[in-house]
Amino acid sequence: MVPLRLAIGGMTCGHCVSKVSKALGVLPGVVVHSVEIGSASVSHEPAVTSADAVVRAVQALGYTADAPRMA
Repeated sequence: MVPLRLAIGGMTCGHCVSKVSKALGVLPGVVVHSVEIGSASVSHEPAVTSADAVVRAVQALGYTADAPRMA
């Protein structure tokens, strides 16, 4: 599992946190550690679900999302 920290824009309330938590939680190979207004911390299995797929899952909800690339 690879840790991934997402910066998320557009979240304003607990309902937003819940929506993002649920969307990330159903992705195969993803473990959600925390979701707060503005960010999420997950671990993912790259062979199952890529970091880009995690970001797209958040964007599909209408939020902006970015995961800094690790060197």
